[in-house]
Amino acid sequence: MGTKPHVCHIITRLIVGGAQENTILTCQGLHERGWRVTLITGQEAGPEGHLLDEARRTGYEVIVLDSMRRAINPIADRRALLDLTDLLARLRPDVIHTHSSKAGILGRFAARNLRLGGTAAKRGTHRAPVVLHTIHGMSFNRTQSWMTQACYRFLERQAARSTDCIITVADAMIDQAVEARIAPRERFRTVYSGMRTDWFSPELYDRRAIRQGWGFTDEHVVVGAIARLFRNKGYEQLIPAMADAAARRPELRFVWVGDGAQRTDYEEELEFRGLRIRTHLTGLVDPSQVARTVAGMDLLVHASQWEGLPRAAVQALLMRVPVISFDIDGAPEVVIPGKTGLLVPLNDVDGLTNAIGEFTGDADRRRAYGQAGRERCLHQFDWRHMVEEIEKLYRELLANQPVKWRV
Repeated sequence: MGTKPHVCHIITRLIVGGAQENTILTCQGLHERGWRVTLITGQEAGPEGHLLDEARRTGYEVIVLDSMRRAINPIADRRALLDLTDLLARLRPDVIHTHSSKAGILGRFAARNLRLGGTAAKRGTHRAPVVLHTIHGMSFNRTQSWMTQACYRFLERQAARSTDCIITVADAMIDQAVEARIAPRERFRTVYSGMRTDWFSPELYDRRAIRQGWGFTDEHVVVGAIARLFRNKGYEQLIPAMADAAARRPELRFVWVGDGAQRTDYEEELEFRGLRIRTHLTGLVDPSQVARTVAGMDLLVHASQWEGLPRAAVQALLMRVPVISFDIDGAPEVVIPGKTGLLVPLNDVDGLTNAIGEFTGDADRRRAYGQAGRERCLHQFDWRHMVEEIEKLYRELLANQPVKWRV
């Protein structure tokens, strides 16, 4: 393997999002620890913004594969699979680590092709690459039709056969994957998604100035949401809860952090309900500025319909901001009822409304939950700890990789 092991990370696209931030931090940390790192991604961006420039600034190799696109297209996907197989054959990595649904399936099928000898290059015998996949969020979820879910389950099972280890960012996702018969439980490992915890220190930011910039005062209770303005992120449930809570508590104000395809629709709904004047929309926020934005909040509501690990909840707790979340997926591993926030049954608008009201009238409770959340998250979700765990896993798998393949 040589003195500098080589890892290839593969992700469908580098939009602004939790999976992408996680992947970039992993690549950066491994690069700093002496690994040769190559990040392969598609070229697509979106209204959410992109992180391609950030990845390119960090010093490791970034390759944009034009043929890899998020949309399902059998002809284009076959081209992407062939391109990935050829590219990996040239790079000859020791580790292949995939992320996101499309890249996760294509990348692992390409790794399988290599193991079966399906490459054009013949340069002697080389160690078979260790193959890992991180599930940041299940490719199949409750918002899809049964046929779509069945298709994704089938593809995930096939890809898992070529995977040495499947990392999840929350324990709950192991249970979901095992229940769906993706792979046996012993093939999974939880590594919590890491953040730049040094950015998330409340003392670094002028809370009053931030709120004044939004037109809010110290007397207001500011409820935030951090998510793409996109269906399935829970705005259909959040907006009516905001309206009901604001009707009871005139001191409530709201801030939304993010952008997306449904922004115009949601702004019209806010206007219709008389909430637009109470709600500040930040638009796209650079990941380095998220902590500053959270510093102006009193409470975060995370209403996503499905989630791996709710990074926004972790970010809020690091800033001593308590969290209300739907009780789904990895949320209970972050939002601990009675300690760091409140959990509400999925799509329970009245429950969201009541939870917002509970926190609005109890500043002491907000402070206590926020402090407990920060103490809980500081080490568990630090990005350096995440990289350390991933590197340890790589070395463990490499030490037990006996298979050879020809390139």
